[in-house]
Amino acid sequence: MTSHVDQQVAARIAAARRKAAAEKRRRQELAAARRAGVARRHAAKLRHLAEADQPTTADR
Repeated sequence: MTSHVDQQVAARIAAARRKAAAEKRRRQELAAARRAGVARRHAAKLRHLAEADQPTTADR
């Protein structure tokens, strides 16, 4: 049988592990969103650059 103190320590350790796992999951989600945002901005930049290179009817 474990003592009350041992149970409390085990509960704190379990809570700390859950918190660390949640923080890790949040960091991964934020990193994925950041990568997606960077990819979207890069694609938009390339589209704008391609449009800027195309001559318009006023340029002819």
